[in-house]
Amino acid sequence: MTYPTGAAHGYLDSASAEPLHPAARETLLAALDQGYADPVRLHGAGRNARLLLDNAREVTASLLGARPDEVTFTSSATTAVHRGVLGLLQGRRRASDRLVHSAVEHSAVFKAAEWWSASGGTSDVVGVDSHGRVLLPEVEAALAQGAGVLAVQAANGEVGTVQPIAAVAELAAARDVPLFVDAAASAGRLPLPSGWAAASAGAAQWGGPAGVGVLLVRTGTRWRSPFPTDDRIDHRVAGFENVPGALAAAAALQAVVAEREETGARQRALVDRIRGRVAAEVPDVDIVGDPDDRLPHVVTFSSLYVEGEALVRELDKHGFAVSSGSACSASTLTPSHVLAAMGALTHGNVRVSLGRDTTEADVDAFLDVLPSAVAGLRP
Repeated sequence: MTYPTGAAHGYLDSASAEPLHPAARETLLAALDQGYADPVRLHGAGRNARLLLDNAREVTASLLGARPDEVTFTSSATTAVHRGVLGLLQGRRRASDRLVHSAVEHSAVFKAAEWWSASGGTSDVVGVDSHGRVLLPEVEAALAQGAGVLAVQAANGEVGTVQPIAAVAELAAARDVPLFVDAAASAGRLPLPSGWAAASAGAAQWGGPAGVGVLLVRTGTRWRSPFPTDDRIDHRVAGFENVPGALAAAAALQAVVAEREETGARQRALVDRIRGRVAAEVPDVDIVGDPDDRLPHVVTFSSLYVEGEALVRELDKHGFAVSSGSACSASTLTPSHVLAAMGALTHGNVRVSLGRDTTEADVDAFLDVLPSAVAGLRP
């Protein structure tokens, strides 16, 4: 069984962007008619937009364990990462200009580190184990040398491994170092771990509209805007917020959190099915990431003697959308820095990420095609 290219049942790349949740679609359409004005204006349309934006903040805050005034909506998850990391560094510059981050962070963190280094700061990378989990002794040793900010993701969006954020937060707190947590891969699917000074997420990953990011900055945290600002009171936001998008993002988050126990259990069972059949039916394959302590919807495997990009194209011909290469740089077709840091095979890898509506029949249809697709590409 195959699906036409682009068919919803063949879409297995929800870790990049989940299809718009029905709750988000309904809210977005309604908000477009009511939330078009600039929410800082004092006229009626502006006040109405501000009420909608405040509602989106309150809902998002309640679901992520934050206060409404700690929530800022940005233009993307990447923007939220840049503003979160660099804002913490700016606020801490007198204490230390050193950024410490894990080797498997999203490329946005690496780009922030490059920008920071070019601006006179420094950065260091701590390693991970073979599952992609940050090594706590290396974190402790790095912090002992002095740090301005520590950045460790909540979970890895490429291989699914959940990071030990509670333990990381304890190490950071012992050295009075603020912790930045990138929760783009896990927000809505798993509770946001505590202990962060700033955190980020992206609405597209939980079924909200694209072009909406979330930046959380804990009250009392020393944070300064790393970029030029305008006349808005909240310097964490860069210009006019996307009010309809923010409201739709909050509606989608509310819906997926309400559904996540049921959805997560179903997706875990499907991922276990994929792991089992891939290992049994595809020769010379390496399934990576923690088999248990992981995101419920992600599985990544590497096939020897196959180029990952070629396999993506071949599967697309059969109507299945998956990703390859780094989860955050697949469009550049560069080897995965995440897999390299884990010591895993960096070529021939495919990430499958299930959507909220993916069924057992969808998974079986994909698994029926996969062995022949791999075999046809091998020399």
